[in-house]
Amino acid sequence: MSLPNWSRFIVVPLLAMCVGALGGLLYWSLSDLPEVNSLESYTPLESSFVYSSDGQVLAELYLERRNFIHHYNIPDHIKKAFIAIEDQRFYSHPGVDLIGILRALYKDIIAQSIVEGGSTITQQLTKMLFLKPEKSVSRKIKEAVISVQIEKKYTKDEILGMYLNKAYFGARAYGIEAAAQTYFGKSVNELTLAEAAMLAGLQKAPTMYSPFKNADKTWIRRQVVLKKMLANGFISEGDYERANAEPLPAAPHNRKYEAPYFIEFLRQQLESQYGDKIYTSGFKIYSTIDYTMQKIAEKAIQNGIKAIEKRVKPGVQAALIAMDPRTGHIKALVGGNDFWETQFNRATQALRQPGSAFKPFVYATALESGMTADDEILDEPISFPGSRPGLMWSPKNYDGKYRGLVSLKTALALSINTATVRLAHDVGLQDIIELTKKCGIKSTLQPYLPLALGASDVTLLELTTAYGAFAVGRRVEPLTYERILNREGIPIEETLSKSEEVLSQETVDKMKELLRAVVESGTAQRAREITSRLVYGKTGTTNIFSDAWFMGFDDRLVVGVWVGRDNHKPIGPKEAGAQAALPIWIEFMKNIP
Repeated sequence: MSLPNWSRFIVVPLLAMCVGALGGLLYWSLSDLPEVNSLESYTPLESSFVYSSDGQVLAELYLERRNFIHHYNIPDHIKKAFIAIEDQRFYSHPGVDLIGILRALYKDIIAQSIVEGGSTITQQLTKMLFLKPEKSVSRKIKEAVISVQIEKKYTKDEILGMYLNKAYFGARAYGIEAAAQTYFGKSVNELTLAEAAMLAGLQKAPTMYSPFKNADKTWIRRQVVLKKMLANGFISEGDYERANAEPLPAAPHNRKYEAPYFIEFLRQQLESQYGDKIYTSGFKIYSTIDYTMQKIAEKAIQNGIKAIEKRVKPGVQAALIAMDPRTGHIKALVGGNDFWETQFNRATQALRQPGSAFKPFVYATALESGMTADDEILDEPISFPGSRPGLMWSPKNYDGKYRGLVSLKTALALSINTATVRLAHDVGLQDIIELTKKCGIKSTLQPYLPLALGASDVTLLELTTAYGAFAVGRRVEPLTYERILNREGIPIEETLSKSEEVLSQETVDKMKELLRAVVESGTAQRAREITSRLVYGKTGTTNIFSDAWFMGFDDRLVVGVWVGRDNHKPIGPKEAGAQAALPIWIEFMKNIP
């Protein structure tokens, strides 16, 4: 039957308009499609890892906790779990599953609500990578076209790998590897069937199906995944029963820093150099920390504080740094009793008076000027003009005794104040300050005679670095990491030790003689219990016992220990360096391999 002539003038233009509108919609929808080829250069945000010098993972740095894993390293049972619950026809459709769409539409009509979506894994990847989360016809058209293009460009396993690396699993875990670490504390290649099924079930709604918030819903959802795997022939009935009986995880495996004070110190350095890349670029950062030494240092600090607080009021803090004086590598660093309680780093940030631990710089200056360990200095009461007109400053010896003429070795070993101040006056404060700067002290030192007794503030890191010069004659800049690799394992930075000779070998030998005398016959005789090797060092105590120090070294490490309170109040009666700091130093030095 043909249309009347007059109706053709209405129908034909209407059909043309409809075709034109549809064409226009398609053109408008597809005019700004992204280039699928850009996937080849796509690099997801990826966590960076910090390792100890002996290969232990110390920390994971991230904005999104994601660790990329190649598709060929993802176990088969994990792939099948996601396919079973997300896209059962994944390996047969061209990116868009018309059968799946019709099936989902039928189920939605029967249920009179949206109970099943028709998006394939490829379409979900497309949404993650290229499209905004809007609901529109235009977006669905783009999604379908891009998905087909992706399928033509990449293999099914490559697409599945990209999807699993991009997906969000809740608890700040992005990608299947990070999810495995977060929920189960293991790598993806160690996941059981039950664990894989749980993660596959999470993807639909990570908060709703979180085992830490809704365990019952998580268990039911995992069971759904396992049943679908069984129905698709991916697993046997026995596999299903065993997996279904496995318990859910009880708590997330959120990575805490090992060596937290050190990691925070390192993180700040790296951030100033690399910015956000340290959280997003999958760096492998190999630090200088020796994991075994670090744990021994942390235990020594714990035990030391516990022993001190049996004698005094609680609230005492302590810090320790161990450094290789030849390379500057920091091998252990503890900045306080509990990083998770207070992040203030007493090893690198706290400016405290070093007390008698500063005296060796006075004696080193004297030795550099030509004096010897046996040269004598007068130990008797002495006064100098004070800070204001008419005032006099008269240093006092700790024990109240005066010994007349004493050798430099005896004066330092017994930490005699008046002899040290007299020596500082004779050799000159400016020369002393110049020497300390050469050795590594960067803080401002006041050019007044109380400086000889440690009256100017320094950090433990500065003082430890400077003592390294007594050990090897060179100032070495402290280093926190040896090298950084990118996500492909290619080195992007390798650090080199920077050192400068600051003391002659003759002075180094003489300083060792003086600092060994402190151990053998002076204020640090307790350190003689270290019999496996020679150790050298100096105690330090400030007025009213607010700071206690021990600074020392052997043939491979220079180690500094500080004890005090953050409010600068006294630690406790008679809590001098030999009483409070030296036992921590000894425990560390006796136990390191």
